[in-house]
Amino acid sequence: MMYEALLLFGVVFATGLLFDTMTESRHILTLRHARQMILFVVLGMYFVFFWSRGGQTLAMKTWRIRLVAEVDQRVRFRQALVRYLCAWMWFLPAVTIVYAFELKGWTSISVIAIGMLIWAAGIFLHPERQFLHDRLTGTRLVTFETPQAPPKK
Repeated sequence: MMYEALLLFGVVFATGLLFDTMTESRHILTLRHARQMILFVVLGMYFVFFWSRGGQTLAMKTWRIRLVAEVDQRVRFRQALVRYLCAWMWFLPAVTIVYAFELKGWTSISVIAIGMLIWAAGIFLHPERQFLHDRLTGTRLVTFETPQAPPKK
C-alpha cells in the first residue's frame, strides 16, 4: 500500500494542479468538495483501468501481485469498478465516525488506523485469507514468480 501511495502521489498532485489551474483556486479549501470528488474519480479511473487491463497497477507489477477473477481469471470492468468502491470500506466507516464526532488531530488518525486494522483483520475470517471486497466482487489477489532466464553456458 505504501508503494502504491507513493506512485499515486504523482497522480493526485497532477490532478490537483490541473484542478487549481482550471478553477483559479488560490486556497486549498476553495471548492474542497469538488476537488475531493475529482480525486475520487481520477483514483477510480487509475485503479479500474489497470485492474481491468491485466489485473495489475504499477506497484502490483513491482511486487508480482495480480488481481484475477475467480471465474475466468480476467477481471471485468464492472468487477474492477465495484472492487474500487468496496475497497473504500477500508476508510469510510472510520472517517464517518471522525466526521460524526468531530474528532481532530491524533484522535482522528487513531480512529482511522484502528478502522483499517479491523478491516485488515477480516482476512482471518476467510480460509484463503481474502479481503471482504475481493469476496464481494469475485476477485482475488495472487502472487506469481517472473520466469527465470535459462543459465548462460
